Amino acid sequence: MHDCLVHALLGVLPGAESRWVDQERVAFLCPVPGYDRHFALCERFGIDMIPVPMTADGPDMDEVERLAAENPAVKGIWCVPKYSNPDGVVYSDETVARLARMETAAPDFRIFWDNAYAVHHLTDEPAELADLLGACAEAGNPDRAFVFGSTSKITAAGAGVAFFGSSPANVKWLLANNQKRSIGPDKINQLRHALFLRDADGVRAHMERQRALLQPKFEAVARILDAELGGTGLATWTSPKGGYFVTLQVPDGCAKDVVRRAAEAGIVLTPAGATHPYGDDPRDAVIRIAPSFPGLAEVEQAMHGLTVCVRLAGYEQRAGRAA
Repeated sequence: MHDCLVHALLGVLPGAESRWVDQERVAFLCPVPGYDRHFALCERFGIDMIPVPMTADGPDMDEVERLAAENPAVKGIWCVPKYSNPDGVVYSDETVARLARMETAAPDFRIFWDNAYAVHHLTDEPAELADLLGACAEAGNPDRAFVFGSTSKITAAGAGVAFFGSSPANVKWLLANNQKRSIGPDKINQLRHALFLRDADGVRAHMERQRALLQPKFEAVARILDAELGGTGLATWTSPKGGYFVTLQVPDGCAKDVVRRAAEAGIVLTPAGATHPYGDDPRDAVIRIAPSFPGLAEVEQAMHGLTVCVRLAGYEQRAGRAA
């Protein structure tokens, strides 16, 4: 994803009139809450970010269609379409179809389709995601989608194999640029993955073993949130069917306070605001919970501590308003 942004800035995309860096303004649509690393890339390269609300079916498509159609500076949109980071949303078939066929003022508009959690299921009912590349081709926009994936959350973080899927023109464009960047990929690591995973059935069997490790942690998060915060009116949270995150929403103006209190208790959370462009959650309400790394006992201990922090911050805010 980083390389595709750099190549688009410094080279000419198929269908583009000029390099992005030569244009007066470049902006991306950013579904929120979203992935902080996407936002960091935009900020690093001076790409403006326009927040778009997430819904249960993906980004608010009325808003996406309006913004993409009216402004040629809007060059792309970030998408984590399956078990989205951090809400766990799976884009609906209609959302995929609308992204593929919508009018865009920029002829070189690109969907950065970060399908990071394609096989990361937590239930017996794996979510299905529509084929964006096929939908774009059918709609007459074959070059619109950049599809990304990797095994970094399947085999070893930082040592996985990355994947890029797109139209023949886009693949040719990326390969030509990459030839100037590197002699070639790590073929030994590619072979290592092929021998270890072997085929689709091998991937599914491997991910079932991962699910056995992860599912109890997500169940513990849900159980403790429900027991400690259910019925209080102090929080809502997601119940993802896959992926790596739970989104916790606390009263407006409380997220930073909760994260600060948790840190003082020795519980490290993703910084409040990380789920929004420029690290600024205008409501100061969203906290991303990532229970995958700690052991189950640590997850339970941390969640009990976190819910105490939510109650302290929330009830103190209520008391202050009452006073």
